[in-house]
Amino acid sequence: MLTAIIVDDEIHCCRTLETLLKKECPAVNVLASCNSAEEGLRSIHASNPDLVFLDVEMPRMNGFQMLGQLQTIDFHLIFVTSYDAYALKAIRFSAIDYLLKPVERDELKLAVEKVILRMQAPSRAQLDIILEKLKQPVSPANKIALPTMEGLQMVAVESIIHCEAEDNYTTLYLKNKKKVVVSSTLKVIEELLEDHCFIRIHRSFLVNINEIEKYVKTDGGFVVMSDGVQVYVSRNKKEELIRRLLPAKEN
Repeated sequence: MLTAIIVDDEIHCCRTLETLLKKECPAVNVLASCNSAEEGLRSIHASNPDLVFLDVEMPRMNGFQMLGQLQTIDFHLIFVTSYDAYALKAIRFSAIDYLLKPVERDELKLAVEKVILRMQAPSRAQLDIILEKLKQPVSPANKIALPTMEGLQMVAVESIIHCEAEDNYTTLYLKNKKKVVVSSTLKVIEELLEDHCFIRIHRSFLVNINEIEKYVKTDGGFVVMSDGVQVYVSRNKKEELIRRLLPAKEN
């Protein structure tokens, strides 16, 4: 049985989520529903829950600010939010689970199941990624948190040379001959890196434009990356790739 608290300034949202949890997630025991961040902090200290459902936008103190008040975070965390582009992207970069309002039954069940399977609570590094992204929403974040078989891997975006799809997994090839296999599709990785200098040049390959050494037209067309790896370019991606490369050559 997981003990949980809900922190949301909207009373009806607390009630709806609590009802859904009782009906769809019997393994979760809701200890308290808190209607402010301050109340949430008191409840966390008093009850030491296994899981916290935390609203992002609240008056006086939002969910991120509330977490900043805690010296340690030894509970699982699921953000609950209305759609906000900056906040949502920041959460995605951190690999912490989130639910969009209104909360869907199946999404809630999946998020709780992931908590049950996961052993560790979010790390401080994951929260730092969120705060970094929120402080400079116009600028791309420097790091992303990626789920691996062992847990989470913090990766500096600039260290990624290219990414290769392998079914529902993606292999990231990094500088210094390192590589990381993550349990995310290439489409998910592409969305995370869309604000950076990455381009999908093949259904199986996403490359860092800054790490392209040259483009070769022969043999169907391929790029040579900074680590010497040749990555093939799809016919329908050649025009976009050349368009992206030319400005860099002109500067």
